[in-house]
Amino acid sequence: MKKIKVLVVDDSALMRKYIKRILEEDPRLEVVDAARDGEEAVEKNLALEPDVITLDLNMPKMDGLTALQYIMHTRPCPVVVVSSLTQRGALTTFEALELGAVDCIAKPEGTVSLGIEQIGEEIRRKVRAAARANIKNCLPETKKRRDSGVRAAARFPTISAADTAFEKIVVIGVSTGGPKTLSEILPRLPGDLSAPVVVVQHMPEKFTFHFASRLNEVCALRVKEAEDGEPLAKGVVLVARGGCHLKFEKKLGQKGLRVCLSEEPRDALYIPSVGVTLRSLRQFVSDDQIIGVMLTGMGDDGVEEMLEIKRGGGYTIAESEETAIVWGMPRELARRGGADVLAPAYEIPELIVDAVEGRSLGRTQPSD
Repeated sequence: MKKIKVLVVDDSALMRKYIKRILEEDPRLEVVDAARDGEEAVEKNLALEPDVITLDLNMPKMDGLTALQYIMHTRPCPVVVVSSLTQRGALTTFEALELGAVDCIAKPEGTVSLGIEQIGEEIRRKVRAAARANIKNCLPETKKRRDSGVRAAARFPTISAADTAFEKIVVIGVSTGGPKTLSEILPRLPGDLSAPVVVVQHMPEKFTFHFASRLNEVCALRVKEAEDGEPLAKGVVLVARGGCHLKFEKKLGQKGLRVCLSEEPRDALYIPSVGVTLRSLRQFVSDDQIIGVMLTGMGDDGVEEMLEIKRGGGYTIAESEETAIVWGMPRELARRGGADVLAPAYEIPELIVDAVEGRSLGRTQPSD
């Protein structure tokens, strides 16, 4: 069995030691070396040709963001960012994801985290997923983002009863590689989309608020982190909060569905979970009202539920291998016959609009 070669980059000798020990608990992973700053990381990426790099961002001499740009320019390699769980750490992490990093891991106790072994399985899982990433799809886009300017508060009026009445709801499930893919899909959805959009992205707690805020700057739709008790409304994209599941409720005397944030089930592999959100939604709306979209990511979270939605008359879209950074979740959905359409990311916005407006008549069942 060929091992996955990993280069560990962190300015703390203790962190390098801990991360190496965590990774090598998996016989499929081999730490080929470590680097203590960005300059060493760039040099060792060229010399050792690792399969994956774990990268700290706050380092001396050359910081992680600068090193990442050099890595992607000189010898592109899947990078998993290991960042502190702070506001500054979250913002910098999103810059790294925009520059081509595949995924992020939050250190539970700051820059030097003595409790990092608590998330050992998450580190191993994300490194294994990164090793399968299509590196050409990780590279940042050369074209500039659409400039949406500064939003005025008046652009987002108070949600009315009419906004909470809808025929369709879009649920997007996504994991590894998701931030880059979502930043290409969501800005291309029109501001007058007549359906709510719910995004379940596997992401650590405290990161989802900043992620939603950055998307809001480039989207015609309003994008925000989901809050407990808020209504589902047309023209609003709700991003599931990291660290809890996004469920739904319908209270007596109230119209429409509202968000219910929950810690249950605690034993779910991913929190938030695509599957948990879809199971909750299906208690309140019929399958033919649901448009399920499965994007890049490893594993099968939400696959069974989207398969049932398709069987019940709903409409499901899976991202094709052409654009997926990690073709795992959408591949599994297609393999099991749960995708009405298999399409590259750049075609998915139009497919969503067509489905919301009832024009998704030509269904293409992908082959295994």
